[in-house]
Amino acid sequence: MLHLTKVAFGATSVDHLAERLRARAEEGPLFLTTRYLPKRHEEVAGRGSLYWIIKHHLVGRSAIERFGEAEGGRVAIHLHPALVLVEARPRRAHQGWRYLEAADAPADVRGDRTGVTAMPPALMGRLAALALI
Repeated sequence: MLHLTKVAFGATSVDHLAERLRARAEEGPLFLTTRYLPKRHEEVAGRGSLYWIIKHHLVGRSAIERFGEAEGGRVAIHLHPALVLVEARPRRAHQGWRYLEAADAPADVRGDRTGVTAMPPALMGRLAALALI
């Protein structure tokens, strides 16, 4: 399985990103656009996710449902509106999207008995690096 990563431009927190995704989904199909169709799009569509980067950490993911056409000859990446939190992992910011192999993808955060999901992404990343979460 293959995934993509992208900076959540303008999102200040995981909650902010989740709210933004919810609001956009209420307006209609949720998608973002890119200039070029990923060469490996068939490995991603319907199986992979878009992992979001906030403050230099992978913090959540949105399932990629499909690729389509957008205005101006651009490509639409259609996303499921639910944001799934993942164990924060350091990741450099970049422009556009990048591939992420399944073996390198962070695990989903299951439940919130520990309060992990309420932590700032940078703190989650530091605790994960120390193998504490």
